Amino acid sequence: MSALVAILLVSCTKKEVEFQDPLLTNRDTTVSPSDNFFMYANGGWFKRNPIPESERSNGIFRTIADTINNQIKSICEKSSKNTDVAKGSNEQKIGDFYASGMDTVSIDKIGLKALDKELKTIDAIKDIPSLLSTIGYLHAIGAGPAFSFYVGQDDKISTKYAVFLGQGGLGMGNRDYYFNTDSETVTIRNGYVKHLKAMLQLMGQNSTTAEKDAAIIMKLETELAKNSRKLEALRDPIKNYNKMSLAQFNAKTPNIKWENVLPSFGIAKADSIIVGQPEFFTAIDKMVKSYTITNWKTYLKWDIINSYASYLNKDIENQNFKFYSTVMSGVKKQKPRWKKIVEQTDGSLGELIGQVYVKDYLPKGSKEKLLEIGNNIRDVYAEHIKKLDWMSDATKKKALYKLSTIVMKVGYPDKWKDLSSVEINRNTYCANVMSTNKWSYNYMISKYGKPVDRKEWSMQPQEYNAYYNASNNEIVVPACNILVPGFEGRMPDDAILYGIIGGSTFGHEITHGFDDQGSQYDANGNLNNWWTAEDLSKFKIKTKLIVSQFNKFEPLKGKFVNGDATQGENIADLGGVVMGLEAFKKTSQYKNNEKISGLTPDQRFFLAYGYAWMVNIKPESLAQQMMVDVHAPAQYRINGPLANIPEFYKAFNIKLGSKMHQEDSLKVVIW
Repeated sequence: MSALVAILLVSCTKKEVEFQDPLLTNRDTTVSPSDNFFMYANGGWFKRNPIPESERSNGIFRTIADTINNQIKSICEKSSKNTDVAKGSNEQKIGDFYASGMDTVSIDKIGLKALDKELKTIDAIKDIPSLLSTIGYLHAIGAGPAFSFYVGQDDKISTKYAVFLGQGGLGMGNRDYYFNTDSETVTIRNGYVKHLKAMLQLMGQNSTTAEKDAAIIMKLETELAKNSRKLEALRDPIKNYNKMSLAQFNAKTPNIKWENVLPSFGIAKADSIIVGQPEFFTAIDKMVKSYTITNWKTYLKWDIINSYASYLNKDIENQNFKFYSTVMSGVKKQKPRWKKIVEQTDGSLGELIGQVYVKDYLPKGSKEKLLEIGNNIRDVYAEHIKKLDWMSDATKKKALYKLSTIVMKVGYPDKWKDLSSVEINRNTYCANVMSTNKWSYNYMISKYGKPVDRKEWSMQPQEYNAYYNASNNEIVVPACNILVPGFEGRMPDDAILYGIIGGSTFGHEITHGFDDQGSQYDANGNLNNWWTAEDLSKFKIKTKLIVSQFNKFEPLKGKFVNGDATQGENIADLGGVVMGLEAFKKTSQYKNNEKISGLTPDQRFFLAYGYAWMVNIKPESLAQQMMVDVHAPAQYRINGPLANIPEFYKAFNIKLGSKMHQEDSLKVVIW
């Protein structure tokens, strides 16, 4: 534990400050842990901390985000006040970006003129080739009309970058919003048409023209949606990997000559393209002719305004908030201006802010402690794999090899990205956002034809999140994951560390390498089957069981969790809590059966795991999450996996017939 002291322990005075253990104070003891462990563990906190009108949810993520936002606010305000810094310096860029976002007078005065060039470019479209080249131009500045495009690692040749094309272009994001018939979705769909009309009028159209064009946009997007795959279908990496030459792709889309289109996306020449959903592009090929150039111009103008609405004048920003935040998510009130601009500055210049955050706010030794916990989780994972009774030795050997080669990137990158070419000024907020969008796009495009940089990070150290990258067989855990609300200036005990950082973070991300998707990639990051046929069959039976478990959960009346779409995250949650517990068992706190705040080690561990997903969410936002997100609602990220774990039953005396009890024949044991 000595390394942790350097992170979180401060010198104590003789009179110890009274400590309120959040594992006790978060609880709602009027709820039985046998009925709903999520509410038992967190309900007390929810009662004291209602969801703010300006937020979709409240809980541990919001608490930590508020802490980080206040730190970033300090960085931004300090930078913005220092107007004598050198042009092009990190401080100048951070300060001017933040100042431009806070200058609502200038933003309102500039209005739609901020997008004059883009709107004129759309107006100049005269035929299919210029339509497609304009779509490429709009992608390059941060919009996303018609379809998705990116450069990334080839799933089957992880040492090479490839060009990817996929479905996209939907203003409501998910295809199901265009077709589901439940009353909530119908209300949103009708609200979207009203929103389109309102935005078109704010762009200068009269009511009659705006209504007509809104109908055109809705019709075009509905056709895109009709040819889009459902959320769960997008989880199959084999079916969504369709590599073809330009000649082959041209044959499928005869109205589009891709060798002429790709240069507008910044790709001078591509030897092949990986097409996620070929049927979507068959539809696009027909639509470039079935819809008039005028129709497409209307759609593209809407797309660019929609993409930049949050950075434009007050009326457009408010209308954008009204639909996307209030109608779709149930958020009634906008965040304070400073918070919105802090979050955008971090989103656009996070690489620069991260350097200050690491230096000024990250506790010393964080990187080392995170790595220590991660390695302990990996060790117990190996022990588990060796003992599996359903997997053959041949497959175990390959699984253990893959596990041993997982790269752990923790804390912050060794090398920061070079944003020296980004130009930021104090006067035009929208232009500043576009400048950073262009940089991000060009950075992505520049990778094509170069060796893969396996040292690159896709998150900032101040981002409270983590990820697994199958192509690199790596997990990335940013530095701020060391934060545990309620333990500021105090060393959390091992139950906390292994319940939150060990289980819900390292254990979760490592398991992604062995979930329904990650298990299809080998140790080198290639989409390549390393399983025996019999073992793969057994694995799929187990994953179907977890799908069945989650399909039964009903967060909202008549709305059930999509077990297929969420299965990867559900497998990772189960694996994470199991491995976190096993690693915790090796600590002295567990071995000595040390009670803290009257709680046994097992009780503290499971309450800590419950703390990791302490999230209360508005019903509208919950309905939206269930539609578009591959993560199950927070309640079931706790209750779901814990119902499969024997130690949990013993720790909280879970009896047969209680709501948290799972029949033995239905319990899932995978890793």
